[in-house]
Amino acid sequence: MSSFKRLVASLGIWALFAMPALADEGLESRGGFVDFIVAVINGFGNFVFSKINLFGVHIEWIVAFLALPMILLTVYFKFINLTSFKRALNIVRGRYNDDTAPGEVTQFQALSTALSGTVGLGNIAGVAVAISIGGPGATFWMILIGFCAMSLKFAECTLGVKYRIIHPDGTVSGGPMYYLEQGLKNKGMGKLGKILAWSYAIIAIPTMAQIAQVNQSYEAVAAVTGFDSDFSKWSFGLVVTFLTVIVIFGGLKSIAKVTARLVPAMAAIYIGAALVIILGHFSHIPDAFITIFSNAFTSDAGMGGVVGSLVIAMQRAVYSTEAGIGSATIAHSAAKTHEPVSEGMVALMEPFIDTVIVCTMTALVIVITGTYTASEGATGISMTAAAFGSVISWFPWVLALAAFLFAYSTIISWSYYSSRSWEFLFGGSKRSMTIFKVVFCLFLIPGPLLTVGEVYLVMDSLFFMLAVPNIIGIYIMAPEIKRDLKSYLSRLKSGEIKMVK
Repeated sequence: MSSFKRLVASLGIWALFAMPALADEGLESRGGFVDFIVAVINGFGNFVFSKINLFGVHIEWIVAFLALPMILLTVYFKFINLTSFKRALNIVRGRYNDDTAPGEVTQFQALSTALSGTVGLGNIAGVAVAISIGGPGATFWMILIGFCAMSLKFAECTLGVKYRIIHPDGTVSGGPMYYLEQGLKNKGMGKLGKILAWSYAIIAIPTMAQIAQVNQSYEAVAAVTGFDSDFSKWSFGLVVTFLTVIVIFGGLKSIAKVTARLVPAMAAIYIGAALVIILGHFSHIPDAFITIFSNAFTSDAGMGGVVGSLVIAMQRAVYSTEAGIGSATIAHSAAKTHEPVSEGMVALMEPFIDTVIVCTMTALVIVITGTYTASEGATGISMTAAAFGSVISWFPWVLALAAFLFAYSTIISWSYYSSRSWEFLFGGSKRSMTIFKVVFCLFLIPGPLLTVGEVYLVMDSLFFMLAVPNIIGIYIMAPEIKRDLKSYLSRLKSGEIKMVK
């Protein structure tokens, strides 16, 4: 099938989701292009979040589908999220570096690139969304989900490195498309592998529209500047697009160089401010944890009680950690290493840093300051800004800058993720990749024009659906991962793999 036919087929599939919503006479018009995007969001979201009756409780089928492998793999790999955590730290510190290993970036840079796609607005705005809908108890479920997500992240990133393709020029192509196709082919399931790989790539194409990042960073900037008009929205979208163009045309090494500097700096500023507030209210910390824990198991948990709180926590945690959706495997595939399992161990640190630490700190700030009850109507990043601003009056300005830079780093990381899906579908010629970069940047522009509900609906829908083909493949290849893990640990123990520093 030619690249053109593949493109037409992909657009046709996504147009099908828009038809029901476009027929809705109540759809508010914001221009043809924006209306079409909103129509696709609504149509696809209605499908993804349809509910099933599970033991007498109505729950989104996709939430149950994602929760199960996180728990099963944690047990199956004998709690690798705990037993290999120290080892993962040593790998990131370069204690097992091999300068002769294939790859494009160091294991630390691979982790930084992946973290730049996860640590960001999901931690700043996503936690506030979870609390505003599911109550403070949603934080408890996010922490628990983040803990179990570490095992799932380990599994997919191990496969990402194992089945990556090293090109003659040293560049790397990797990700779910490759390990689903090749990994299942090696098991005699070639047809199933192709179906899953192509399904993943087609679903991944719309993730080029990183509208949630542009939208929420605009909201933060608008809140402190007071500028909020159609003109300012379009202008903001154009500025973000221009800054994105500068970086993504430089390739992965350019992206890794930027994210390796941006992410630690902005994370330090954000975490530092959170610690000032948390430690400044040290005596309130026990009460905050009691509120979070007790609310997680009461009928007052929000949005349908305990189950509702769990559901919204799962939605926000998946968006925050990206565990199970396979995106981070694309970044980790480029790491310089001979050992796929070692990079899987590096990857399991992501959910811990992203959800267990950063999201918990955001939640504590919101609960300790009482913002979740005091800020009527505040959702997303506006609630987080109100929480920080209630203690540090000038911090919303810093938060606006942090939100912008976090969003920016996430956008450029996802430009790389999306480019690998595009390459898989349409080829990696210079012309093809230039078209991709132009399309990617154009889809950023209308981000500020959508509502918070719309941007999170589209991102949740896409992220959850990406997990379907990915997790099916991981289930099938789990015994293979376990054998590789056993071999790696055995060689470490015997001294065959040695520390270099």
